Amino acid sequence: MAPTLAEPFGDSSALTDFVINQGNGVKGLSEMGLRALPKRYIQPLEERMCMTNILAQETIPIIDMSNWEDPQVAKSICDAASKWGFFQIVNHAVPFKVLENVKDATYRFFGLPAEVKNKYSKEHSSSNNVRFGTSFSPQAEKALEWKDYLSLFYVSEEEASALWPPVCREQVLDYMKKSEVVIKQLLQVLMKGLNVNEIDETKKSLLMGSVRTNLNYYPICPNPELTVGVGRHSDVSTLTILLQDEIGGLFVRGNQGDNWIHVPPIKGSLVINVGDALQILSNGHYRSVEHRVVANGSKNRISVPIFVNPRPGDMIGPLPELIESGEKPIYKQVLYSDYVKHFFRKAHDGKKTVEFAEL
Repeated sequence: MAPTLAEPFGDSSALTDFVINQGNGVKGLSEMGLRALPKRYIQPLEERMCMTNILAQETIPIIDMSNWEDPQVAKSICDAASKWGFFQIVNHAVPFKVLENVKDATYRFFGLPAEVKNKYSKEHSSSNNVRFGTSFSPQAEKALEWKDYLSLFYVSEEEASALWPPVCREQVLDYMKKSEVVIKQLLQVLMKGLNVNEIDETKKSLLMGSVRTNLNYYPICPNPELTVGVGRHSDVSTLTILLQDEIGGLFVRGNQGDNWIHVPPIKGSLVINVGDALQILSNGHYRSVEHRVVANGSKNRISVPIFVNPRPGDMIGPLPELIESGEKPIYKQVLYSDYVKHFFRKAHDGKKTVEFAEL
């Protein structure tokens, strides 16, 4: 049994070695029964969640997708994407069993011994498309985030079969495949809302040319109020489709000031949010919104986001239809892979990444 100590790591290199190099992650730290949070995880005051800033009465829209072609449903989706940047969908096309299976598979992956998970780390993975890691960008961060993850970039069924961890491969592939219907429905509605009536091959590539799924694990934390599960950021995706478990902890920035809204877990629902790429493509009609995850002192939490993105080699900028109709572009054309590199080069910093594409 590991010792129960307040600070078992004499210096930060011992901590880095245990958490990152040996593949124990924060799950390994959590299981040591620490009484106090290691210093590297203590966030500056301004990055911690202040409970007085939570709008208890507010909630993001919840949209019933059972009749998604209904003009009223379409309007709700477009309104939510422009006013909130976030909404939850219920009665969608992804079977409940598929969602449950991918949650079970997430627990199975994180339940593997550290040396097995470590085979998928940056140093040992046989592909950049399969990555086990911790925090967000440890090289760039002053304070680390209390989260481990497995990131799976989809190239082909063959590559997934060969390289993805066997304990979760089938379930993640199934979740991605079954979600495609919903993703197409949402993008069709959102494009119509911009008077873009046809999604041709070029548009399809721009909107959903590449897909990445993360399995996120937020273990029990000794001092949850001193750290974050994920810091303030907006996603670089077109859309993010998020499956969260019943624990809760996801917060979205409200429409006024420094206020935050909790996204309550709803059984069988999916949380949808607009990413920076869609904000840029829509010339600001739809907006990506800052969100964050708090750490939890009593329960382990998991979540499984699917990031729907342009392809790395695509140029993103306001859609030609919008400019042709007389709108003034507020973003320039940028190479999507450059945009993503810029995002990962720094710690989470709210919505600053989008400035990279501003005119």
